[in-house]
Amino acid sequence: MSEERIKVWYESWVKFEIYNGTTGKNRFTTIDTRGFEVEPLLKENEWIKSAVDGQVYVSFSGGKDSTVLADLCAKVCKKYGWTLYLFFANTGLEYPEIQKFVKIYAEWLRNTYKIEVVLDIVRPEMRFDEVIKKYGYPAISKDVSNCVYGAKRNSKVRMERLNGTLKNKDCQLSMFNCAKWKFLLDAPFDVSDQCCDVMKKKPAKQYGKQTGKKPILGMLASESVKRKNAWMKTGCNAFDKRNPQSQPMSFWTEQDVLRYIKEYNIPFCSVYGEIIEKEGDLKTTCENRTGCIFCMFGCHLEKEPNRFQRLKETHPRQYEYCINGGEMVDGKWRPNKEGLGLGKVLDYIGVKYE
Repeated sequence: MSEERIKVWYESWVKFEIYNGTTGKNRFTTIDTRGFEVEPLLKENEWIKSAVDGQVYVSFSGGKDSTVLADLCAKVCKKYGWTLYLFFANTGLEYPEIQKFVKIYAEWLRNTYKIEVVLDIVRPEMRFDEVIKKYGYPAISKDVSNCVYGAKRNSKVRMERLNGTLKNKDCQLSMFNCAKWKFLLDAPFDVSDQCCDVMKKKPAKQYGKQTGKKPILGMLASESVKRKNAWMKTGCNAFDKRNPQSQPMSFWTEQDVLRYIKEYNIPFCSVYGEIIEKEGDLKTTCENRTGCIFCMFGCHLEKEPNRFQRLKETHPRQYEYCINGGEMVDGKWRPNKEGLGLGKVLDYIGVKYE
């Protein structure tokens, strides 16, 4: 089912090279060719010079979900003769093992499926410490951080959520209220959800705009209510979104991902350890999620040893940098040359890290 959705996405997006006889210049445009309008609108003295399908890229993070996605896409590309484009946003926040694996896996796909694989590595315009200084620390969850950030900027709805008074259309208290975290408004540091947008989403959007390619993402609907609702609304291939994207693994679960890796014996990043069966479920022996090393989203829900306690043992240099350092500037805690100062933030939200 996923491979069929991938095939449809690849064959639908076509890049047209259009020549202007008046100016003597070429322009490029990528359109969805599923409907009746299978060719772009042409200006006077313009004509189509070439058309190439498969104008798609895989958003590849090096994590297990996108590792499986890249393998699925490689199989489709081999069958239909498309080039596999992998986009990796190198934020500088990934595990060192992830940084290495991204290049190794691209080569493995190239050699295994005998296809052309292009790995495009892009860096964000801002470093993580710069994002924190400008916007704030990512704490608790993306939703809570967004709520606190917005409330401090006079968002009435977000303030109501933090007060626990926001009501839904049935005049019942909203399930999205988060009064538990109202104390973050008085924190000696700023809180924000902007890091993901600045360091991952913005580079991806710029890449898509520059290349004309449309993304395939390895997101699972089971990971959040927001993702599930989006999937229920648009399906796996969201052609009609403002920024069209495909999420062909939306209906997968983490167990499906781990089972696929074991069944097809594809390589995966060493930071996960091994995949074993425990109490009827497949699990990884080391990290369960990779993502950004210094991200605090969800750390308050983890059993000990939590991600930072494990980081202290496995990556002491990165641990020292993220926990230590920091200074008060104009009444707000922020990173400095010695480190990010996450220790003070974790102390404030009650998360152990020693």
